[in-house]
Amino acid sequence: MAVIWGLDLKEIQWGKFKSANMFDKQYHLRTTKMIVYQIAMILMVISESVGTAALSDYVDQQDGISTRNGGIVVQNNNIIGTFSFNIFVGIAVATIFGSGFFFDLFWPERVESPGVRLAWKISAVVVSFMALADQIASTVIVARYRAHIRGLTDAQAEPFFRQNGPPNPIYRHNAECVASVVVGWPGVIASFASAYIMWKSINHDEKFGPKSSKYVTNGGEAGMVENGTAMTGDVGERVVAPDVTA
Repeated sequence: MAVIWGLDLKEIQWGKFKSANMFDKQYHLRTTKMIVYQIAMILMVISESVGTAALSDYVDQQDGISTRNGGIVVQNNNIIGTFSFNIFVGIAVATIFGSGFFFDLFWPERVESPGVRLAWKISAVVVSFMALADQIASTVIVARYRAHIRGLTDAQAEPFFRQNGPPNPIYRHNAECVASVVVGWPGVIASFASAYIMWKSINHDEKFGPKSSKYVTNGGEAGMVENGTAMTGDVGERVVAPDVTA
């Protein structure tokens, strides 16, 4: 099987998705990463998907009203813009933490250069702040703004919106807009949690390797540390565990 950038592709196996492997406690923070990374990805992708549906509706609203009424200009680019950015943010979060999830799942003992580790850290923080900025903008726009028709008051514009049908010109009255924001905020929290966990995991890997401090390696065989002593696979064999706190 091919090896790309030091990663053996034969390690990509369906069996790696078994809970016994995904939540293997011999690797530092593995269980936490497998859970929190997925939460961040899923919530941000849901927010992105619902927001995309709303975005499409408001683009159709622009086209529909303008086409039927001689070029009337509908001003709803604020919601279209923020949900467009939401798509980018959802993809970015899924890319970084999704990659982290799969790399840790298939190649937990991979060797990475300092530059790659730094890139992981920076990317995790950047996408988390992007998600925060996106949700702040989305929340403000959905809560405070609405679509308008240029040159008309809201009362004068109402018949045109009513004739066009959904979506509601008042963003906070659109369930898709509200749902995107509501789901997005837990996604932001999960993104920052994922970034923190990724930093903590990489710092541990740089000092002690990918294995949890409860496990040591003796001749290539992992054993669990009990009271400062490592138990290996050979019955009765005991070796002193290295001091990983130094």
